Amino acid sequence: MRKDVKWDERFNIGVDVVDQEHQKLFSIVRRLVNLSEDEKSRKWACAEGIKYFKYYTAKHFAQEERYMRSIGYSGYKMHKQLHDDLKGRTLPVLEKDLEESGYAAEAIRHFLGICVGWLTGHIILEDCAITGKIASRWGEAHPGEAGQLENALLCVIEDVFKQQAEVVSERYFGENFGDCLFCRMDYHTLENKQLHIFLAYEERLVFQTVGGMLGMKLKKVDSMVLGAARQLSRQLMKQVGAFFGETGKYQFEEDHILTREQFEHEFAAGYPPYSLLFDTGAGYLAFCAKIR
Repeated sequence: MRKDVKWDERFNIGVDVVDQEHQKLFSIVRRLVNLSEDEKSRKWACAEGIKYFKYYTAKHFAQEERYMRSIGYSGYKMHKQLHDDLKGRTLPVLEKDLEESGYAAEAIRHFLGICVGWLTGHIILEDCAITGKIASRWGEAHPGEAGQLENALLCVIEDVFKQQAEVVSERYFGENFGDCLFCRMDYHTLENKQLHIFLAYEERLVFQTVGGMLGMKLKKVDSMVLGAARQLSRQLMKQVGAFFGETGKYQFEEDHILTREQFEHEFAAGYPPYSLLFDTGAGYLAFCAKIR
């Protein structure tokens, strides 16, 4: 890890106390990454470090919520629900997995990957909306047509990856565009319709995004990177759903990391009706959707 890394000001929301706490959260994660690599002290050090991470996360959320109330932020209720979900559901499950593994190195990196992915997406997409750096997607309703989908994805991709994205293809057919991470997310409706979302990230795009938040140079795919990619995918799709005012229509079921062969098999079985390829400037990203 680089010791002289400075916080990237692109991730500031413009409220000093909140920005400082965001920096602190990621400095804690960086410290935990280093501790996880020390086999002798890993279990005790990481157990104590994760307790502190949970404490500081709760402290930060309380501070951020006070600020939102003080300015009468219209998205406060939804924002607080996201905080409560991480504290009350996600972190307890992850901590249980850690304890059951005996704080194994791979389990710790998985924990950190989920946390990094959640925090990255939350800061970029939710916290920046507090001060108007980006438009909040919650409550906005737009017709679910292909043109609106393309525009929604462009907006969300640019918000997440901080790059000026452009559409490379409106009919992406599964072409190989380098070393990639592949995610599939499954949803269903009350009418038992199924929606399958496929996202393909060029590895260097994920490395830059996650590494930029951690202040680290990432060069390999491990459980932390995979966990971060899954969480970023969930954050991205929540925002796309909110853009169309359909956050309650489709219920999330599960997500999967796919191999290239599994991803290509989906195209062999039939081209998705919505299939777009984007260039973010830092790597390619493909979005595909199938409704069954």
